[in-house]
This record gives sequence, C-alpha cells and structure tokens, in this order.
Amino acid sequence: MSARSVRTTRLDLVDFAADDVDLLVELDSDAEVMHHVTGGLPTPRDEIVDDVLPAFLAYADRYPQGYGFWKAVERSTGEVVGWFHLRPGDGHPADEPELGYRLRRSAWGRGLATEGSIALVEAAFRRMGARRVVAETMVVHTASRRVMEKAGLRLVRTFHQPWPYPIPGDEEGDVEYAITRDEWMARASEPPPGA
Repeated sequence: MSARSVRTTRLDLVDFAADDVDLLVELDSDAEVMHHVTGGLPTPRDEIVDDVLPAFLAYADRYPQGYGFWKAVERSTGEVVGWFHLRPGDGHPADEPELGYRLRRSAWGRGLATEGSIALVEAAFRRMGARRVVAETMVVHTASRRVMEKAGLRLVRTFHQPWPYPIPGDEEGDVEYAITRDEWMARASEPPPGA
C-alpha cells in the first residue's frame, strides 16, 4: 500500500490504476447507484477513459498533501466496492476538501460508506492539513446524509444549484455538511460514552 492509502477495519482505500476503467464503467452503469447523480443515466465509457479516470489519477500529482480519489477494496473478499474522494471542491480553498463516495449496491446498508468517510475525515485533519471538511448531497438523499452525520459532519446550509439532470426531489435543493478541525479534535478527545 502507498503512503496515500487509508486502512479501515474492513476497507483498504488505495490509489486507482490506469487499468481500472472497467471497474468505473460497471459502477456507473448501475441506474440505482447513479440515481442521485444523473437520474440513473450511466457514464459513457469514453468519458471514463478520456476524462474521469485521468482526473482521478492526476490528483496524486496535483495535491502532495494527499488529496484525491481512492478505490475502496473490501479486505475480506478483495472486491472493489466503489470509491471515495477527499479533494478541494469548486470554489473551496485547498485546506477545505470535499468528502464524497460512490459504492456498489452490494455495499449499501453495511456501514462501509460511514467507515471510509470517518477514516478520510481523520486523515484530512491528522495528516493532510485540512482546516475544514465539507460534503454535499441532495436534500432527499437521506442515506448519504446519514453517512455524513455518522462521520461527524453537521448540516450547515441548504442551497439550490443548477443541475444538468432532472432528478426527482431536486426542487428541494441540496445540503452542505461540514466539520472543522477544532470540532473534530474536540470530539476525538471526548471520552467514550459511559466512561
């Protein structure tokens, strides 16, 4: 595993490789996985080959502090269950990375999104120099919102942004969740419940 890798109880978050096109095509071909992204439309293979995967691979060079995209490998099976990202979002400073994830349906409801998110939030503050971690999703995407909350982020605003795909519920807008380094450090130093 590289220095950028992140290990959780059940997952290894590792760098993508140039031959990971088929993994991304398969993930983005599942209409349910893509429901809150494109309304269920798959990402065309040529877009993954020409744009998506090259962008994923370029993060390691662009952000020496460690930001980027990681392939999520379930250690017990060796199966790639999706990906996570922690990288500066549009309009955010470099020390305010955005957390994101996309997992296969077989990984849903098992706590893997929360586990990976918690590990990346910790990595952001412990080794990447982040001041604040943010995450965004649709108001109606309750599963993703729960992951953000379980990872320690709190709701900071509701907003509306233009979106190229009509998705049921998009009229309710989007939400931003966030946690600062100070908030995370205060929580990290709290004694466990019942102590």
